[in-house]
Amino acid sequence: MAISAAAAAAAALSFPRALPSPLQPRRHRHRRRSAEPPACAHSERGVTFDPGSAFYRSDSAAGRDLAVLAATLHRRAAGPSAPFLCLDAMCGCGVRALRYLAQVGADFVWANDASEALRPVIVGNLSRFERAPDRRWAVSHLDATRLLSERYLRREYFDVIDVDSFGGDAAYIRAALLALRIGGLLYLTSTDWRSARGYGSRSNYGFICHCKSCGQSRTFGFDELGQITCGCADKIDPDSITVVGPLWTGPLHDTTFLTEMLSLATEWGWANTIENGVSLEKLLDTMIEESDSRLPPGYIRLDEIASRAKVNSPPLGTLINSLRKEGYAACRSHIGANAIKTNCPIECCLDVAQEIRNLR
Repeated sequence: MAISAAAAAAAALSFPRALPSPLQPRRHRHRRRSAEPPACAHSERGVTFDPGSAFYRSDSAAGRDLAVLAATLHRRAAGPSAPFLCLDAMCGCGVRALRYLAQVGADFVWANDASEALRPVIVGNLSRFERAPDRRWAVSHLDATRLLSERYLRREYFDVIDVDSFGGDAAYIRAALLALRIGGLLYLTSTDWRSARGYGSRSNYGFICHCKSCGQSRTFGFDELGQITCGCADKIDPDSITVVGPLWTGPLHDTTFLTEMLSLATEWGWANTIENGVSLEKLLDTMIEESDSRLPPGYIRLDEIASRAKVNSPPLGTLINSLRKEGYAACRSHIGANAIKTNCPIECCLDVAQEIRNLR
């Protein structure tokens, strides 16, 4: 007999297992008084919270804005037929989990952080949303990989899994994908590291070769690993070529998804405002330009172009327009303020930079 999606999701919430689940009421426990909401020391898009002693970067608020926009679009696409479940694997003070509750309207959020010392802060922030009778949130303190693996083994799947790691996030991708509901949203961010991929992108990995002699970068597939060379004149120095990977080498973003995110930001009145020095409209416009499938991975810094061309740095906008007039794809980089992304070979970039300076 077929079971509806809503009934299946409701059944999954019971989680009857030997080890207690944060979603399952614990027996033989003394009743505690609800934690008092902490002092409102910070606010992001109208959501107030207290970071307490947790590591918190206000500069990362734009990334949390994008997480909320992406999760909301995913929730709208999923429809109201089943509970919308989110898991924040490294929640810190709980601001991400709080925003999934307050702004995305998640039916349930699991907030996890390895540090049990942060429990009073996390619980205090999330206690703005009463758990009874629907138990809209829970807090745990486990290693993120263990948490995600246990969710998979217990068949507890989530619509959104958010992993905000310090350093690279590659170690958590496999476990996160296992615990993600089919068609779910995996949101990966990393502090002080490079992103695994862009917004709304699909799997496409390879290797990137950079020649320090000429400055050109190229991408290669797995079947080309033994054939990586550079066609520049300097073929003597074996240390001139650096190969890194496997890395994401496909389109950085999905244009349609980013356009929908920008429309939602405009609908909410977020697009034209500047918070923590970031304009979401400008950021998303840049990312939409970066989604051009003709653009390769990486970017070129203007100071490198100027150094190799032996000229002063050309104005960024002028260089981009000049490259486009030559028929190349070119745009700003949302990662480097003084850098461009282009499919123009490095030697042509140098020629264009020199022409710009000769005309000034």
